[in-house]
Amino acid sequence: MEMTVMTFNLRYATDNDGDNRWANRVSKAADAVLDHRPLVVGTQEGYAAMLRDLEPLLSDYAWIGNGRFGEHENEHCAIFYDRRMLELKRQGQFWLSETPDAVASKSWGSMFPRICTWALFSHRDGGGSFYVYNTHLDHHSAEARSRGCAVLWERVRRQRSENGLPALIVGDFNSTPGDWPIRFLRGEIAGEDGARPELTDAYLAMDGRPGRTAHSFRGGDDGEPIDYIFATPEFLIESVLVDRSERDGGYPSDHYPVVARLKRI
Repeated sequence: MEMTVMTFNLRYATDNDGDNRWANRVSKAADAVLDHRPLVVGTQEGYAAMLRDLEPLLSDYAWIGNGRFGEHENEHCAIFYDRRMLELKRQGQFWLSETPDAVASKSWGSMFPRICTWALFSHRDGGGSFYVYNTHLDHHSAEARSRGCAVLWERVRRQRSENGLPALIVGDFNSTPGDWPIRFLRGEIAGEDGARPELTDAYLAMDGRPGRTAHSFRGGDDGEPIDYIFATPEFLIESVLVDRSERDGGYPSDHYPVVARLKRI
């Protein structure tokens, strides 16, 4: 089974963005998805009203996720999925804290509660089942990023131990390739408990450096990525693209979408 997967920080809606405010970007954001027709899209910084704005423009997609303060309050790490191709079997959300099941909990100096939304999908054409995890690590505290990433991997490891199903992890990690969270997820270093994930960073399929993925609506590719797609060994990553396209004279977000083509092996 082959699939296309995307991670896309939408940039929250604020009038402070002027010409780049959400009302001027929503169609561009939808076009960025439709250009690639991914099977699943992990979005970050989408508030409920923004996600509902996308619904009529992405009519083949459904989405799941709640806000970081519970229900539909504040930022969601929503997962959009092509409902023609995928059946949602299970879903959930946890917080990147010392108490992951406590709504709106935060730890380690995190500026905000940080969440991970997950889903278990089954391919309607018999392509098997797989997990998707979508997260957004804290921008303020390096300890919160590192420890939050360890919480994330522990949940992934635990669920995979139940059924051995493959998993994809996508999101805005607020971390560059040399930072602890990315090196940990790549399996280059172990966590405090000795855990060493066996994940492939999609950027390893790219010739050369990926360049920046957050650009503050200025464009360009100088710098390092902070948005990532990771896959367990059951997936072969065939290609990855940082989509730096402008649409109608502007960008759909202050982050570029990252798109990977994968094959289940």
